[in-house]
Amino acid sequence: MGGTKDKLEGAFDEAKGKVKETFGDATDNESQQAEGVGDQVKGKAKQAWGNVKEAAEDVKEGAKRVTN
Repeated sequence: MGGTKDKLEGAFDEAKGKVKETFGDATDNESQQAEGVGDQVKGKAKQAWGNVKEAAEDVKEGAKRVTN
């Protein structure tokens, strides 16, 4: 379940970042744009970490089935 949570949090951070970036573009606020891009990168990283955790869980479950 941990991987799914990370993926959901990452998707939220990515969406939040896109809104900030768009707002920064519309208001010529470079700081807001940069913060939005940073949030998007953070969100993508969380999603990738969630994928890694899910893959590790799958491997662990597969190993349990093989040994039983």
